Amino acid sequence: MPAHESSPSAARTSLADVEPAIALGPLDGRYRRTVAPLVDHLSEAALNRERVHVEVEWLIHLTSHGVVPGAPALSAADVAYLRGVVTGFGAADVARLAELERTTVHDVKAVEYFLKEKIAAAPEVLGDTVLPSVSELVHFCCTSEDVNNLSYALMVRGAVHEVWLPAASALVDDLAGMARDLADVPLLALTHGQPATPTTLGKELAVLAHRLRRQLRRVAGAEFLGKLNGATGTYGAHVVAVPGADWPAVSRAFVEHLGLTWNPLTTQIESHDWQAELYADVARFNRVLHNLATDVWTYISRGVFTQIPVAGATGSSTMPHKVNPIRFENAEANLELSCALLDTLSATLVTSRLQRDLTDSTTQRNIGPAFGHALLAVDNVRRGLAALSVDRDLLARELDQNWEVLGEPVQSAMRAAAVAGVTGMENPYERLKELTRGRRLTADDMREFVAGLGLPDDVAARLQALTPGTYTGLATELVGYLDA
Repeated sequence: MPAHESSPSAARTSLADVEPAIALGPLDGRYRRTVAPLVDHLSEAALNRERVHVEVEWLIHLTSHGVVPGAPALSAADVAYLRGVVTGFGAADVARLAELERTTVHDVKAVEYFLKEKIAAAPEVLGDTVLPSVSELVHFCCTSEDVNNLSYALMVRGAVHEVWLPAASALVDDLAGMARDLADVPLLALTHGQPATPTTLGKELAVLAHRLRRQLRRVAGAEFLGKLNGATGTYGAHVVAVPGADWPAVSRAFVEHLGLTWNPLTTQIESHDWQAELYADVARFNRVLHNLATDVWTYISRGVFTQIPVAGATGSSTMPHKVNPIRFENAEANLELSCALLDTLSATLVTSRLQRDLTDSTTQRNIGPAFGHALLAVDNVRRGLAALSVDRDLLARELDQNWEVLGEPVQSAMRAAAVAGVTGMENPYERLKELTRGRRLTADDMREFVAGLGLPDDVAARLQALTPGTYTGLATELVGYLDA
């Protein structure tokens, strides 16, 4: 008997045939609710809607500006009808486009035929209309990439400004609020994993909020470029068909009408450099957020943060006491997946063989998953942060167990005193190193050492009053720079 005949899967129901269709990936399955807002911008249906939008606006632009001699002006009703094709674009239109593409085996040509069908049907809706007479201005002098590059720019701009930026900004606002609330909570710092100069928990969170905000500003300021200049970027068909038009000016006006930045010099494709720049910035935000997730995970492991249990939730299938930091672990994984996709997009989209190859077509269809994993991570970090509380008693105990961290301010005070002419302050660093390195000191050990140094009374009093919990410098005040 062949091996496959005895395979258990041979007798199973095919899940590929189950209706409604089962998602292959988690973004359209397990995590659908979280990433659903991106469907309006980065799905295949959204791409087709934007293609229809670009074709409609190009037709309106050509007729309303008298670009093509003899083309009649559209009435307000004609324009409203055309734009209604875009605003009303729904499930039936998605299905019709799929049907047309099965015949054309070309996605943009299917869009052209789809729009021409809508124009042919216009008299049934409008009665008297000139739309059928301008049907051949649909996709006029356009290569597919004239439509595609503008569509992708509109899609990505919408996804960034309407979905990702609001979610990421809300996360950073949450983090900044935590930083302010915890600005004066002393924390034993760990550098190289070892006890170090104390800080405050709020200041450490403020550092991460400040870093993330800087990346948000870069993303918010991104340019979205577009072009409409024909098969090899020369306006070849344009100047032959209508030699009297100033085609670069027409193109620029149209691209800017869409709210995009005009790119005057391209091959058949818009070069995608703006995409590479944007994705690098989003990936950098991801990596800073990954740093936040790993730091908070470590704080939880250390006991600095405790997690507020969710009623009914299970942390372990066998250990009932556990409350696992799953939000931050989930975020880490999704940030890594997002960065992998964004890095690939950034690296590959800037290269196209000679005047055009097709690698960017399938590559750009993965913009959605790249942002989907990023959005999912943002959601997880926000939910994770909201379920944290601070164990202030533990923080106080940690600080009180590490009086040796005061070796730094004591030797610094000795250096300053030596410069001021105080005697007996020789080799301050070496003396504190001998006292503290590899040892745990008590408060009495440190105060006894300070008392025997012969420091001026005011300096000695200042050091005697110092504790690990009060040795936080300007940490509390520095949190205020978040509002600067």
